[in-house]
Amino acid sequence: MSRTQQLRDAIAADLSPAAASRLSQMTAEIAADPSAAARLFPAAAREVARGPLDLDDPSGIHGPTLDDAVRGVLLAALAEAVDDDARLLREVSDLYRYGDGDEKRAVLRALDLLGPEAQPVVEDALRTNDIRIVAAAMGPWASAHLDDATWRQGVLKCLFVGVPLTAVDRLGERTDPELARMVAAYAHERLAAGRSVPDDVHLVLDQEPGALDQFPDVAAALRPSA
Repeated sequence: MSRTQQLRDAIAADLSPAAASRLSQMTAEIAADPSAAARLFPAAAREVARGPLDLDDPSGIHGPTLDDAVRGVLLAALAEAVDDDARLLREVSDLYRYGDGDEKRAVLRALDLLGPEAQPVVEDALRTNDIRIVAAAMGPWASAHLDDATWRQGVLKCLFVGVPLTAVDRLGERTDPELARMVAAYAHERLAAGRSVPDDVHLVLDQEPGALDQFPDVAAALRPSA
């Protein structure tokens, strides 16, 4: 079974018969003419379906929305229709570059179609302040491909813009002493400015408690009250 079919089957229960039929038509159009993706990808949410896949995550911070998933099917169809890696990267990058926020997020959620060459797309996403885009950028592709320094900066970006660290893929696996030091320094700066510290810094600092040795104010502020 093709990847396109697998992804389409995964959301079949979330689609009306008419929506499922339209999605099938779209994938067939892309299979026949990959350039059709530039026209169909933006229209997918309107013509097929949109909304949450997880009612506890309506904005798609922790995972894809239904429209992300629909567009992911189209991207899989594009990947199967294009047998040139350079062309596929160019086509996907253009869908991201010229897309609105929802379209950019959908591309980021489907970047496992590409390898390390997709890094410029992720780096661009991490320069935005849209929490939906930043969260998607720190998904599975980032955890698999970003170097340590860039990945750590991505985690800090999440803290700065308000993306919960629970949305960062493989946070526990990739946390190291340097990330913990950076998070502790971030918390120190917040406290010095009279601002609150997000609770989920514990997800990093609890793994590397030694990072707080340099920042006793942070240790005191984060210590549970009696």
